[in-house]
Amino acid sequence: MNCYFAEAGLEISAPCEKKLEIFKNLLIGHNKLYNLTAICDDEGIYVKHFCDSILPEKFFPQGASVVEVGSGAGFPSVPLKIVRDDLSFTLIESTGKKCAFLNTVVDNLSLNGVKVLNIRAEDGGRMQNLREKFDVCTARAVAALNTLCEYCLPFVKVGGRLIAYKGDCADELEKSRGAIKILGGEIERIENYELPCNGGKRTVVIIKKVGATPLKYPRGRGLERKKPL
Repeated sequence: MNCYFAEAGLEISAPCEKKLEIFKNLLIGHNKLYNLTAICDDEGIYVKHFCDSILPEKFFPQGASVVEVGSGAGFPSVPLKIVRDDLSFTLIESTGKKCAFLNTVVDNLSLNGVKVLNIRAEDGGRMQNLREKFDVCTARAVAALNTLCEYCLPFVKVGGRLIAYKGDCADELEKSRGAIKILGGEIERIENYELPCNGGKRTVVIIKKVGATPLKYPRGRGLERKKPL
């Protein structure tokens, strides 16, 4: 087993490890063209991208439909899909080049049940075929939590969850409590963990959708960032 996965306490099958290696090579090979990540070395990719993406997989229900906001290079969605083929993913990314990369990854790894949409999250959250249609919304390194909730919670069906990948976010949590309530959510769980090889501290914030999001959210026109709830 890959030493980084072993140190993280992750049990990854040989076929999944092979797919992750292919993904790593695609990421490195396309990085200059698509400006995907500042982390280009093997250890950084395995620890700060792959382990970080996979460690919270236990919080994703079996067979869940997942929408990812701000997919970028495909974290956490692609590593999660590789190790949890039961999950289906809709990847939302506003940058066309990154969508092209994600489609290349989906094709090269033969990932079934993965759809890439080149749209903005605030537009997608208002679309009838996407709004409150998913068991889980997830995002990593997209925005402060109060802004992120306005992007993400409109996608989640009542009873579903937002699983937000964060760093140290104690201050963000306090500032986001009002937004979470307004948007129909409540904090269900906060999980802290450390990445292997001194990769840093991480937090997973799980927000349960307990009521429908009011129709005026997301507001659009950049207000989610300019004037967060």
